[in-house]
Amino acid sequence: MSGYEFDWSVITSGQYFWWLVSGVEITIKLSLVSIVLSFLLGLLVAIMRMSPLGPMRWAAVGYLEFFRNTPLLVQIFFWYFGSYKILPLFLNDWLNRHDFEFASAVIALTIYTSAFIAEDIRSGIRSIPKEQMEAARSSGFSYVRAMQYIILPQAVRITIPPLISQFLNLTKNSSLAMTIGVAELTYQARQVESYTFKGFEAFTAATLVYLVISVVITVMVTVYDRKVLNPIGMR
Repeated sequence: MSGYEFDWSVITSGQYFWWLVSGVEITIKLSLVSIVLSFLLGLLVAIMRMSPLGPMRWAAVGYLEFFRNTPLLVQIFFWYFGSYKILPLFLNDWLNRHDFEFASAVIALTIYTSAFIAEDIRSGIRSIPKEQMEAARSSGFSYVRAMQYIILPQAVRITIPPLISQFLNLTKNSSLAMTIGVAELTYQARQVESYTFKGFEAFTAATLVYLVISVVITVMVTVYDRKVLNPIGMR
């Protein structure tokens, strides 16, 4: 970088600053929507994986093996270019009228991350003594009700640390959405670099923003764990 002149003003003023702000907004929106959906889907897949019904277990295993063992970038391209072949026509038309690229990124991030979340939750479920399920069933609970009221609340609390890791990974993986034209933070940082040739400044700013978002997610989930899931500090 001999002879390189730093100019931090390109990221603190003018249209380039607002490009980065816009990218931060899209990144946060993309991450939050995908986090919520991937957790719910992962929870469902984990329950299916533990189901006493063979077809449900096999479907869950196939889902996990396929989506955990294929690259996220490939999955993003798959949903972006292949959704016309998979999704119903009316749904494709609706997506095209709104934000098709954003929706494709959400689908890919949700499905990919949910496969890992499902395994984390399944590990949490397996750590619960099986006698609790047996006691619930003998008390008249159905399998679903026993999971809902007895097993899953404990399992989710146990899996908070790995869930934080999955949420952070999803947030960082959201940068791959730039490959299909989603104007998130990395995309906008690259735009700033293209217009100003100040790539170091632009990507330093993006790096710091990702760091702040990651810290905020960690703090939020930790506080939720302590105040809601585990208010008296018991493990």
